[in-house]
Amino acid sequence: MVLCAISGEAPEQPVASRKSGVGNVFERRLIEAYISENNTDPVNGEDLSVDDLIDLKQSRLVTPRPPALTSIPALLSTLQNEWDALILETFELRRNLAETRQELSNALYYNDSAQRVIARLQKERDEARDALSRVSVTAASNGTSHTSHTNGDAMQVDGQELPDEIIAKIEDTQQKLMATRRKRPVPEDWATGDAIATYDVKATVDTQFTGAKVLAVDETGDFFLCGNSDGVIGIYDLKASAFTTRSNLGAGAVLHGAWAKDRPVVATSSGTVVVTQEGTVQAKFQQHAGAATAVAVHPSYDLLASAGIDKSFVLYDLQQAKVLTQVFSHYELTTIAFHPDGHLLAAGTSDGSTLLYDIKTSQLAHTFAASAAAPVSGLSFSENGTWLAASTQGQSTVTIYDLRKLNVLKTLDVGTAVTAVSWDYTGQFLAACGPGGVVVSQYSKSAKTWSEPLRKALGAVDVKWGANAKSLVALTAEGAVSVLGT
Repeated sequence: MVLCAISGEAPEQPVASRKSGVGNVFERRLIEAYISENNTDPVNGEDLSVDDLIDLKQSRLVTPRPPALTSIPALLSTLQNEWDALILETFELRRNLAETRQELSNALYYNDSAQRVIARLQKERDEARDALSRVSVTAASNGTSHTSHTNGDAMQVDGQELPDEIIAKIEDTQQKLMATRRKRPVPEDWATGDAIATYDVKATVDTQFTGAKVLAVDETGDFFLCGNSDGVIGIYDLKASAFTTRSNLGAGAVLHGAWAKDRPVVATSSGTVVVTQEGTVQAKFQQHAGAATAVAVHPSYDLLASAGIDKSFVLYDLQQAKVLTQVFSHYELTTIAFHPDGHLLAAGTSDGSTLLYDIKTSQLAHTFAASAAAPVSGLSFSENGTWLAASTQGQSTVTIYDLRKLNVLKTLDVGTAVTAVSWDYTGQFLAACGPGGVVVSQYSKSAKTWSEPLRKALGAVDVKWGANAKSLVALTAEGAVSVLGT
């Protein structure tokens, strides 16, 4: 007895398919119903039509008389039709299940292979980073270059002590600034909290930069340095409300910037630190084994510091255009800032902690524990000389450290992920920015209280104070410079 390949029962009208061969027998009504829906052979999936069916002969069966529509046999016939449809659907589901299982098996195999490759690449990346952090760099091979010549002396700068004249300069600068800091009054023409509360966007200029992340203000508060991912820098003139200088440094993406009086200094993704003046490169330092993430200028304007992902900061002599020393830590450094008196250097790390170094000895003086397990995104010393503001990537809080007690003085929640912080010259106002807007917090020394005179819904990646705090300049995520003022 032959059985139908679809229903598994003895067929009344057995037929075979020319495509799947006589080894597979079907009930004619079932195979015709399947062909009308799918136009394929149910066994091998090839195209199939009714003309491709071959009748098979078998012993004559006596078929019952067609039942009347109102009789019990009619109901049985209806149930038979439903059963046939169910059989066809079950067969199709079984075939789809087999195909899905095969596809799932292949996907799981490819996923497992991809995870193994990713794990191997991550291991190789970590090993390469660790090797980079252990590289000992000399000035002869990776040192400085000033205009078209290099220093040919084979000088080892890793952890080298500073020359006596440099230490004397640091001490002299510290004494001069400390003597005037406590007695320095707030300038008469300085902006007040009430005035800042009225600030609104009064000008917006497109930088035409791609991936601009840096905004640095010079000592006058009138010129702002911007840079982009193509290695182009521009100088924005606040009074003219326009960019006055643009130049391509050709040293990789600009990641951070600062001013040494009238000379812009930038850190780049190639690890090069570039000093320029009026669009012309004056000096290039190639000391970091990896990207240089930040730069800071000493209050004397004669010294420069840079930080990098190679877990080190480098100190340079700008007058001689040479490397003084390179100090390694245990973490990648994301940002740095000099104390207003110039005797301390704060460095933010990739794990969220803030390191405090004594510049004269290059020794770690203190470590402020991480407020969150994320890289430090911004550091700013207050001009009062005793406070340090720090922000952490992805966090909505700004932590203010007390340098006298070496603890947390205040934690400000600004309500948006903070990307940068900036104290004004008087130490009264602290500006913070992020994708949610620009926020200014004010500290009243007489009342010893904090207030929030300004909150503006202007998404920004960096913010700096203009001259006399009469304006706030923000760099937006879209690459535009927006000026807040009255």
